[in-house]
Amino acid sequence: MLVDSPPEQRAETAPAPPTRQAIRVLGLFASVALLVLVALASIAIGAKSLPLGDVWHGLFHDSGTYADVVVDDRISRTVLGLLAGAALGLSGAVLQALTRNPLADPGLLGINAGASAAVVTAITYFGVTSLSGYVWFAFAGAAVVGALVWFLGGSRGATPVRLALAGTAISAALYGYLQAVMIMDDAALSKMRFWTVGSLASATGSTITQVAPFLAVGTVVALLLARPLNAVAMGDDTARALGANLNRTRALAMLSATVLCGAATAACGPIVFVGLMVPHVVRSFTGPDLRWILPYATILSPVLLLGADVLGRLIARPAELQVGIVTAVIGGPVFIHLVRRRRTAQL
Repeated sequence: MLVDSPPEQRAETAPAPPTRQAIRVLGLFASVALLVLVALASIAIGAKSLPLGDVWHGLFHDSGTYADVVVDDRISRTVLGLLAGAALGLSGAVLQALTRNPLADPGLLGINAGASAAVVTAITYFGVTSLSGYVWFAFAGAAVVGALVWFLGGSRGATPVRLALAGTAISAALYGYLQAVMIMDDAALSKMRFWTVGSLASATGSTITQVAPFLAVGTVVALLLARPLNAVAMGDDTARALGANLNRTRALAMLSATVLCGAATAACGPIVFVGLMVPHVVRSFTGPDLRWILPYATILSPVLLLGADVLGRLIARPAELQVGIVTAVIGGPVFIHLVRRRRTAQL
């Protein structure tokens, strides 16, 4: 006759459910695997169709053939997509924590507008025509606007609302200037038309080399801010009680977001919605802890950017649709859904 085990014994012998932290770690590994697959697809798939054998040959041989040149271009494009995607996602997550607004993105503080206005100025008044020249002007414009937003937002007394209002006001003024200059100068309009859309097509080793140090510094600073930003997200009084230095945390968060978004925008042009969508989606399954949000956003944002770039090459062959257009088309409906869901949750 079989006798059932006591409930206590069955509980002891039953396998323990996986902890939330273990699931998060496994999710990170899965995200890295997905990123590798998308990066390989970015190298293998292009607007110009190449057999996989030629792609393989171009990766591991240097014979100067047409296929090798195409693959080299795709590798530069993929590397820039990895770096820019990580920068946009990470800066978006930092700004959402800084402003306590889950629908914030790098454009909220005027960083994209600053970079764009600087590039228009470089083209119109300084005769800059090369992408390598745009990079430095765009980065300088983003940095100046970041500093100006910090100053107008109250500097040491900056609050999320003040920063958002200052960024919105500066963005409106700069986009007005940008449109006025482009309307009055046909040459500037022609040259800016490609850059303002946002694209990875002009990626070169030189561009990557110029922006990589800034992206590395910005990434390290942002990741180190995870714990202090967790405290800031709870409110000023709670953050002070937990020992967080509000002024230093906000200043470093502004600095890291400006450096990351400024460098990415300088290299690719203003690409929208990546910094908004990915951190928001990540937060839905990691919770509000930035120690998990920031690493996930760093990995999954390039997945979105490179995936959109590959999609743009496929749907418009033999031409291609710029990645900034694809992310805007995808991001618009997603943004509307997020706003509606947030509004419903508040009712």
